[in-house]
Amino acid sequence: MTGTKAPRPCSIADALTLVGEKYSLLVLREVCLGNRRFDQLVRNIGAPRDILATRLRRLVDAGILTKRAYSERPQRFEYRPTQAGLELEPVLLTLMAWGDRHLRENEDRPMVVEHSCGNELLPVVTCSACGGTVAHQDLTSHSQTPGWTVKGPTAA
Repeated sequence: MTGTKAPRPCSIADALTLVGEKYSLLVLREVCLGNRRFDQLVRNIGAPRDILATRLRRLVDAGILTKRAYSERPQRFEYRPTQAGLELEPVLLTLMAWGDRHLRENEDRPMVVEHSCGNELLPVVTCSACGGTVAHQDLTSHSQTPGWTVKGPTAA
């Protein structure tokens, strides 16, 4: 192939530029668990303070978290999820379930999430139109980007 073409336009790649860095999803995990203060985040995530500060700034700038002062002297902030941040919670739950199934087969799970109905939550992706459970063999992808097909770039 002659010449270089840009990689496939992709919403997954775009999302990963914001939340794909080490610690970003862990920040979201903690904030969704109600741990919103910097010292709590440092302790529960184990991230170096400078790196955590950078991740928090980036998540705030992207509109995934909001930053609110809870103390003036000394000045201290807490972080809360925006609607965009809350919409990432199912991603976290699905990743956790995948990790429980594939990385902790013979171990106790470190956390269980309970739904408001009182039962343990086992996340499932469903179709919003028919309610059916999503399985790989039931999916068909269609590229919406000019110059691209599902297989890759079209010939110039």
